[in-house]
Amino acid sequence: MPLRPDPDALGFVLIDVARMLRSAFERRIATAGLGLTPGEARTLVRIATLEGSRQLDIAQRMGIEPMTLSTYLDRLQSLGLIERRPDPADRRAKLIFTTQAANELIASIRFEQIELMQHVTSGLGETDLEVMRGQLKHLRANLCAIEEDGTALSLARGASR
Repeated sequence: MPLRPDPDALGFVLIDVARMLRSAFERRIATAGLGLTPGEARTLVRIATLEGSRQLDIAQRMGIEPMTLSTYLDRLQSLGLIERRPDPADRRAKLIFTTQAANELIASIRFEQIELMQHVTSGLGETDLEVMRGQLKHLRANLCAIEEDGTALSLARGASR
């Protein structure tokens, strides 16, 4: 086994692609004239896909701190793009919903995402893209299982103390 890591190893390539894709998306959103920061745009799209989810769940899915999400939500709410509703199952929690006013903006963000992905995936056939999507979803599922196992292990360790 070589001592030096291979910069083209799958893990490194995935990290590089994710970082570069996020950076390209942020540049597009920043220059699209939408009136949102890239973080706010990502948040709005994520809320649209997780409509009615709790703030904590959205933050976890986005991989950001709850306080960071709260800042984005405050701004989106002040623009009339989202609303926070009490969670009937937990009065301390809030459920997040997009408003009608957000629909056009979400469509604009999606347009930017789709156009970016067309550039990023140019030269790849539909079959290749479907195979890649399936394989990446499989990796994501495996990582979720590892994360859940780690959470369960941490909880078990904490309970034994």
